[in-house]
Amino acid sequence: MKAIKVTLVTVLVLLVASCASNYKVKVGSDKNENIDTADYKTFAWLTSQKVMAASEDFNPVMKLRVDEAIEKAFIAKGYQLIEDAEKADFTVSYTVGNRDKIKIMNYPAIYRTRFGWWPGYYGSMFRSDEYRTIARQYTEGKLGIDVYDVKLHQPVWHGWATKRITNDEIHLDNIQEVVNDVVAQFH
Repeated sequence: MKAIKVTLVTVLVLLVASCASNYKVKVGSDKNENIDTADYKTFAWLTSQKVMAASEDFNPVMKLRVDEAIEKAFIAKGYQLIEDAEKADFTVSYTVGNRDKIKIMNYPAIYRTRFGWWPGYYGSMFRSDEYRTIARQYTEGKLGIDVYDVKLHQPVWHGWATKRITNDEIHLDNIQEVVNDVVAQFH
């Protein structure tokens, strides 16, 4: 019985550790269904700054990486980048930032004491009137890419990616992969 308990605890610890350090990128998009994008061939940046909104501490080197990643992603989809926004079929801009968040979890103590993970194992094992509260603070990064129809002066599409960011990931090296995942949803 003790060997099964030790094995179960080990598996759970490994599972939690692998999930905690590998937060996945969540990607989504929204499209204006009233605008047909089938004939789009060319694109340009909406403004010369390219980024519409960025957090105060947005790294200028990272900005260059994001600019380049977005251009490459749309070119890889078959669109041609041109300089003159007025002559393009659509224009592109993006926003980037992060937000500090807090996740509050409230559990009956019995759920977490059955395997002796928390103090009070023997005293609260069969009591369900005790609750434990855990507060976790984390940072969520977000990239939003917007497409506008030049002739209609209307927003066409908004794509985004969000991810919990650890201190080791403040400077994402896989920005091209994230941008490709977002732009892949544009059609």
